[in-house]
Amino acid sequence: MLTPLVLRRPDDDGFVLIEEKALQVLARHRQLHHDAPESGGILLGYRRGNHLHVTEATTPLVSDQASRTRFFRSAAPHQQAALARWRESGGTMDYLGEWHTHPEHHPTPSTIDKRGWIRICGKRRIPMLFVIAGTQDHLWIGLGTPTGLRSMSELT
Repeated sequence: MLTPLVLRRPDDDGFVLIEEKALQVLARHRQLHHDAPESGGILLGYRRGNHLHVTEATTPLVSDQASRTRFFRSAAPHQQAALARWRESGGTMDYLGEWHTHPEHHPTPSTIDKRGWIRICGKRRIPMLFVIAGTQDHLWIGLGTPTGLRSMSELT
């Protein structure tokens, strides 16, 4: 059984809360077999002042492209899920960031990951969350802002 994560943001006095439901999605898609492809999706939840509250993570879709060491998220279907949640919530649920897996025990972002995340932060101009799930129970969690990308922790 997973428990929610609460982390202090590295850029201010805010917190990040990742609910168990979202963590379960990441855990189900870990690359446990030598031929398992990377998986990924987006993180959805709420912005409350300086706090980010992740309540959901979308699952990989048929339109996504994946190999053992690459994942390309098809934007439109995930965006449709985010828009549906935004509408259902009366405009309060938001796109908070992205997640994907890596075929390594202690995941670390690649240059491609960092480049894509910096592009997202430049467009959004608000704090964004990025998570990489490793082959075990390890997560890399980072916070992106218009001024850069900072690791929040490498968690077990």
